Amino acid sequence: MRGLFVTGTDTGVGKTVLAAALCAALVARGERVAAFKPAVTGLDEKPGDWPPDHELLASVTGRAPSEVSPNLFGPAASPHLAAELAGGELVPAELDSAARAAADRADVLVVEGVGGLLVPLAPGYSVRDLCSELGLPLLVAARPGLGTINHTLLTVEAARTAGLEVAAVVLTPWPAQPSRVEQSNRVTIEQATGLPVHPLPTTTREGLAEAGTRLPLSQWLDSTRQTPTP
Repeated sequence: MRGLFVTGTDTGVGKTVLAAALCAALVARGERVAAFKPAVTGLDEKPGDWPPDHELLASVTGRAPSEVSPNLFGPAASPHLAAELAGGELVPAELDSAARAAADRADVLVVEGVGGLLVPLAPGYSVRDLCSELGLPLLVAARPGLGTINHTLLTVEAARTAGLEVAAVVLTPWPAQPSRVEQSNRVTIEQATGLPVHPLPTTTREGLAEAGTRLPLSQWLDSTRQTPTP
């Protein structure tokens, strides 16, 4: 399986914009791209500057929103709770199968997690577990401002503890004129983790592909390891 897995240090840190930028840039260079998100929650909330996650990812990959996420929930809650409130439960094996089916229809699969790496998708099964099963290199989306050092280092540590391959950290949205704190955060995270830390500038839907081309996509995809046969 060839692809990337995008997680975040928290909810609302720019995972979907990063995932969409990756998808748009890959499509622009001629790749057949599939996006997958195990669940989308919070659809009852008032829309913000961006459309719902599955709709944005569908729009940049040329696929139907239903192909991007098989599980849609109204409440803004962790996926396991949102599913419980809807009278059901997410099934880990079905999430894994759905992601692999999406990959079979494309050259590259971009998976976006839900919330942070340890968010439960189902009882006893987290975003980290899904990432581990798929075996894709991990990108960590993080805020550039105050507080991001601790959140990012904890996320990288949690990933490495599980044996995940962390490709890079992406700080988003990166301002046109970063402050001294933001510049220091980037350097500090690089030094503490030994990982490259890339800025993803503030962008619009029209600028997603251009923003994505600033990232080392080929380098990350070349590091994709073979997923063990279940």
